Amino acid sequence: METGTTVLCRLVDAEGTPLGDPMYIPRQAGPVQLTELANRFLNNEEKLNYAFYVSGEALSVPVGTYIENRSVSVEEILTIQYREEAVFRTRPVSRISASIADHRDSVLCVSFSPDGTQLASGSGDTTVRLWDIYTQTPMFTCRGHTNWVMSVAWSPDGKHLVSGDLAGNICFWIPKTGMLDGRPVRGHRKWITSISWEPVHLTYPCRRFVTSSKDEDARIWDMTLKKSVTCLSGHTRGVTCVKWGGDGIIYTGSQDCTIKMWHVTPEGVACLKGKLKEHGHWVNSLALSTDYVLRTGAFDHTGKLYSSSSPEEVRKAALKRYDQAKGEYGERLVSGSDDFTMILWDPSVSDQFKKKLSGHQKLVNHVCFSPNGQWIASASFDNSVKIWDGITGDFITTFRGHIGPVYQISWSPDSRMLLSCSKDTTLKIWDIKLRRLEKDLPGHTDEVYAVDWSPDGEKVVSGGKDTSLKLWVG
Repeated sequence: METGTTVLCRLVDAEGTPLGDPMYIPRQAGPVQLTELANRFLNNEEKLNYAFYVSGEALSVPVGTYIENRSVSVEEILTIQYREEAVFRTRPVSRISASIADHRDSVLCVSFSPDGTQLASGSGDTTVRLWDIYTQTPMFTCRGHTNWVMSVAWSPDGKHLVSGDLAGNICFWIPKTGMLDGRPVRGHRKWITSISWEPVHLTYPCRRFVTSSKDEDARIWDMTLKKSVTCLSGHTRGVTCVKWGGDGIIYTGSQDCTIKMWHVTPEGVACLKGKLKEHGHWVNSLALSTDYVLRTGAFDHTGKLYSSSSPEEVRKAALKRYDQAKGEYGERLVSGSDDFTMILWDPSVSDQFKKKLSGHQKLVNHVCFSPNGQWIASASFDNSVKIWDGITGDFITTFRGHIGPVYQISWSPDSRMLLSCSKDTTLKIWDIKLRRLEKDLPGHTDEVYAVDWSPDGEKVVSGGKDTSLKLWVG
């Protein structure tokens, strides 16, 4: 080929590892042709979708056009990074389909079920409410707590719901009836800060979950026995967040500035596996690169079970999804802190941090991996949301638009968009590839504390200080 009609390029993965030798490709080659090339070089039997980036910027035009627009030298090798994309596409939500003011106090937590068919909310009015998302009306008012409901969590098989309150009580709920499954139980001496279920691929049917509390402990609970079976003690300040990882390790983040790793046997025996210590202030939030598949278990993005036959088949289907999500880079952990930083860890490799992510001007309240594990989002009280490379930890971009602290964030299932909520009463949807505000969603009349994007991508829910629950659709 004539050099005037071709460009010398090098395809690299997310960590910069070359995919073969540099090659000449036609100047008119764009994302479609590059996707075919990547699939061929990677020997993919099933053709996958890829997005391409040059110097961190999404490549959406032919390489020749990119070179001309950016005045890039044709004498140098053009390095093009490829990243796998979801085969499906989520539509951005744009309007309120229902505004329900049944709670009598602030809505503090919201969560869709793993299949996206049910919705739970917890409030300062001491109730948990279950909602019919098709009729957009309340199904059940679940009474059993005596104080603010701080956290709600669905089991990844969708059959159980648990909640924790400000008094330290745990309630077990039957989602089909809204009734208590046994009496409220108490093990913690102070309020519940976070709840995380054991992954489906480790144990099915779902039975165990772990809670963290301001009382400096985390506890493992047995759904069948309705009691705490193991106490994870060792932190010297309140435990703010907890994650049950896909490799069977429980991670607890604390106000003592450390993250502890606990190995738990199937019998419930727990031992301290290690400690991650690098933060200079409270650890506020933890996220795993596999969070999305751990949450959804054996459900696909349409809300259907990959396998509905035997428990062993369901477990195998969930394990396959987990292994795919973990991929070649493994299960990574990111922590957000009051010290204004995040830290990216690779716990299966080392207890030394992989990268410190600095740039926020105030505390980091919430961190979240994209469902494909490619990106990290951080929400801060400096009114901004930042995006980071989920594999290397490199800074990507800052989203500015909120005029108050950003409390919580949630990804679309296809990892193409991010949802944020703020003290400024609004929700905002950000386009990751184009690095811009996609939708501004006003509607609440006071601070928005909690948001969730349904695992099937169809709906968004938000709740906050105005006591109303809002459902958003495209």
